[in-house]
Amino acid sequence: MATALDPQMKVMLDAFNAAGPMFLRAETAEQARAKMRALLEANPIPAPAIYRVEDRHIPGVAGDITARIYTPEGSPQMGVLVFFHGGGFVVCTLETHDPYCRALAAEARVIVASVDYRLAPEHKFPAGVDDCLVATDWVLEHAGELGGDSRRVFVAGDSAGATLATVTALTLRDRGEAGRLAGQILLYPVAGYYDPPTVSYLEMAEGYGLTRKGMIWFWDHYLNDKGEAGDFRAAPLMASSLAGLPRAFVVTAEYDVLRDEGQAYARRMEADGVDVTHEFALGMNHGFAASPNEFPFLPQAKELLRRVAGWVAG
Repeated sequence: MATALDPQMKVMLDAFNAAGPMFLRAETAEQARAKMRALLEANPIPAPAIYRVEDRHIPGVAGDITARIYTPEGSPQMGVLVFFHGGGFVVCTLETHDPYCRALAAEARVIVASVDYRLAPEHKFPAGVDDCLVATDWVLEHAGELGGDSRRVFVAGDSAGATLATVTALTLRDRGEAGRLAGQILLYPVAGYYDPPTVSYLEMAEGYGLTRKGMIWFWDHYLNDKGEAGDFRAAPLMASSLAGLPRAFVVTAEYDVLRDEGQAYARRMEADGVDVTHEFALGMNHGFAASPNEFPFLPQAKELLRRVAGWVAG
């Protein structure tokens, strides 16, 4: 039996739903991004202080990739966390996830490298995948230069960013380099295609922030054609094996269209011998843990951040 939607979450969702759907199938990607920018400008969030924030430019396959480096105060040789923001492979930026990256660096005492990968539909699959792999390779090679420990490099992300994180881990594994990563942090990942729909796709189709129609809109912008949904780099549940991946911290949320696929991915990793810590967030929706619209205001998100920090330290 489902638990009740968290009361504070319900207030947020009532306001969100009253404003109308964020992503309509008739909208262009740029119109959706403009909505996101307007929402952030209307609700400015005080950013947690951090010792140093700087942008680095990484040579990529189609030009430089920007990585924003967040360094907390402390002694050198910290862990380094390569972070990929969510946004359905289409929206969100370094700016949308700046508060979360600052908080993550400060709480976990790690250097965070937030990656500005290419977005669809201007750059369809696998452009973002390629950028994230290049950025991770760069961090692994330059961790010491950043003040970090190359033996403690993690990949992390929320939603589509979590997908990019685990796909990066899978690709490194297939290159025989899985041991170069200390772990993967996957906040409510996109693990499978929207067709056929899971139970949570149907039960949480409307009214909980991210909708079924919204996910279809994202997927249709991201892929060149539906046949690519069979590629594990797009939908990691399609990987023939998940064995050999680094340990994983997986978060799924009760009121999330992606709940079932995220849980299925966590179960498959466990079955294939991966050390998995799975946190199931009762009463929460998609986006609660890192979204700029929810994370700064929810005590559950702050508590989860502390658990992520403890897992990284462990």
